[in-house]
Amino acid sequence: MIFATIGAYADPGSVDFIRLTLSLTFLAGVYQFVFGFVKLGKVVDFVSHTVVIGFTAGAAILIVTSQLKSLLGISLQSTEFLETWLEIIEKFMQINIYSLSIGLLTFAIAIVIKKFYPKIPNLLIALISGSIFAALLHGDIHSVKFVPEIPRHLPPLSFPDLSLGTIKQLAPSAFAIAILWLIEAISISRSIASKSHQSINANQEFVGQGLSNIVGSFFSSYAGSGSFTRSGVNYSAGAQTPLSAIFAAVFLALIVLLVAPITRYLPIPAMAGVIILVGYNLINFDHIKKIIKTSRTEMAILAVTFFSTLFLELEFAIYLGIILSIILFLNKTSHPKIATLYSSFDENKNKRTLLCTSKLDPGKIPLLKCPQIEIIRIDMSVYFGSVNYIQERIMYILEKEGIKHIIIIGSSMNMIDMNGMEMLEEVAHMLQKIGGWLYFLDLKLDVQRTLKKAGFMKTIGEEYFFSSKKWAIEYIYNNKIDKDICKKCTKKAFIECENKTA
Repeated sequence: MIFATIGAYADPGSVDFIRLTLSLTFLAGVYQFVFGFVKLGKVVDFVSHTVVIGFTAGAAILIVTSQLKSLLGISLQSTEFLETWLEIIEKFMQINIYSLSIGLLTFAIAIVIKKFYPKIPNLLIALISGSIFAALLHGDIHSVKFVPEIPRHLPPLSFPDLSLGTIKQLAPSAFAIAILWLIEAISISRSIASKSHQSINANQEFVGQGLSNIVGSFFSSYAGSGSFTRSGVNYSAGAQTPLSAIFAAVFLALIVLLVAPITRYLPIPAMAGVIILVGYNLINFDHIKKIIKTSRTEMAILAVTFFSTLFLELEFAIYLGIILSIILFLNKTSHPKIATLYSSFDENKNKRTLLCTSKLDPGKIPLLKCPQIEIIRIDMSVYFGSVNYIQERIMYILEKEGIKHIIIIGSSMNMIDMNGMEMLEEVAHMLQKIGGWLYFLDLKLDVQRTLKKAGFMKTIGEEYFFSSKKWAIEYIYNNKIDKDICKKCTKKAFIECENKTA
């Protein structure tokens, strides 16, 4: 992600690239630390995994695209996604076949080793193989570029560029990257915690990552976050504490001190082949297939985030994905499922059951619908976003079916706000004008407390709130419904209907 971000401002490996990377690391660390300090850990829960999948897939394509000039051995001026591909097509005849051969061989070896010998470090073996192949081809004679020699010492002290201009330039990207890192880190933590039976403190994770990136930026450290691969291998190897990461850092330092001079034999096309493979592996194809098959809404979020990542600034891509997720979620909650329930009679068991129409087979079980009482179940919270839709559905019942008494089952209603109360109060008074009323059944305790505090139950009448369908039907039958209509009715939807003819 950093590579794709900084690559738009400086050439990879240049002094400016390193300077901006350290600055981005520092700024992202500050964001992470502040998020944890002000207890914003729960905010990450509102970013859907689909947004992360789409953003990561788009970034992976950008990473692959950025490596094509190194793989093909050509010089490109463009940094934008579409322009880069158009320039590659224009310069197709300038491709360095030696560079391409080295990169493809490295790529192929890495894949083969990963498939047939998964325990062997495939990327390391692939890079060594690519270097040997470049030497055999005399790559230096054929304009193949090599990695400059790395100094044989640990990274020196460094000071990120914190000038106002740099901060303005990188702050938006740092904010987006910090959020993405934290989302991925928490996802990784939760995945491992589900196996190790540990609890995760998101705020503590934020603070820890923030401090590591802030301090690391002064020691020539590249920004870091969680890694599914590294964490999975670490856990599988038996790691139990954070000391495992410290041991890994010590061994890495020894490797840098011992083999750093050898890097001058490493061809850049081989590095490009490895980075392209890493970019490819970032794409979660299985999850993308599941999204495409199961949910149009999630597919829309995935597509918008993915293409925004390719054609817009990275920070705008993740913002668009998040905004679209929220909009689609609100649209879903603003159109709650309102199930109409009917009574069914099983002659074999001599029993009546209240079921939703979707669970009934009209060919086998007759639908027993009372002409005076409608029973509906609202399968979501009633809040300002859903009141219009709910009111429209209830008005349809009043106007089209001529129902005067409506029972609302609230077993699936988790909350209700003032807008919802005002709407239901208005409906109740409309029913009262035509000789009916509104009744409530099986409301959750939290919802009941809210209604009592707001005075809603007193306004409607506490006698219209029931915990049992039997009691609700008995009350309405004995006190509210038109008995003349009952005498002519042959539906016998409720037990009380049987009793009236006795």
